[in-house]
Amino acid sequence: MKKITVTLSLIMAAAIFAFGQKIDPAKPTLFLVGDSTVNNSSEGFKGWGNVVGELFNDQINVVNRARGGRSSRTFFTEGLWQKVADELKAGDFVLIQFGHNDGGPVDKEKFRGSLKGTGEETQDITGQNGQPETVRTFGWYLRKFIADARAKQATVILLSPVPRNQWREGRVRRENESYGKWSREVAEKEKVLFVDLNEITAQKYEKEGAEIVAATYFTTKDHTHTSAAGAKMNAESVVEGLKKLPGNPLKKYFANQ
Repeated sequence: MKKITVTLSLIMAAAIFAFGQKIDPAKPTLFLVGDSTVNNSSEGFKGWGNVVGELFNDQINVVNRARGGRSSRTFFTEGLWQKVADELKAGDFVLIQFGHNDGGPVDKEKFRGSLKGTGEETQDITGQNGQPETVRTFGWYLRKFIADARAKQATVILLSPVPRNQWREGRVRRENESYGKWSREVAEKEKVLFVDLNEITAQKYEKEGAEIVAATYFTTKDHTHTSAAGAKMNAESVVEGLKKLPGNPLKKYFANQ
């Protein structure tokens, strides 16, 4: 009996501390899904998902399942999404932000690119592991995530990708003709909520100017990954966008109401 009790305790502990983050099963959980702009532990970098939990109260679990280097495609093919789907329960929420890595090659190098757009097109390739793979569109992977979450009675909120530190004639380059646009289109077609995170943060950057943005919100290493200050700004943009959603579904979980 003692051995059985110890085993059950270990199983419960593993469930509660899954992926190193404590989950109270009595509370709803807000899962974060995305790439390194959402979850980043590299030196000098942070993702907005690493700090956004500070903007919520203790009535909800905020769990960051994003993984650096992943696209919508590889988050699915590597089984990372399935782990999230297995954990979901009725009343949970999922924030999904992809796009930064989806533009890579489909059948070479990191083998993480998805097909452009939101259609049903496919491309059969030999994957990095030498096995056949059917690659689908960016929109297909988003729809798959939505369908799985809905099956668990969880609420999905799609986000456009955070802007890079790229400027032209005093304006930040937007993703409103590619991954931001396609995320919005999927959200509208599937009737899920959408936050234009790309636009919200881009407007903030433009108010401060390219020089301040580069020195404050990014590091000198690249134009994609944010510093701690950049992560904080993007987290605030996420919450700003969430608060403006129809019905404000997360209203009672925000800190400092």
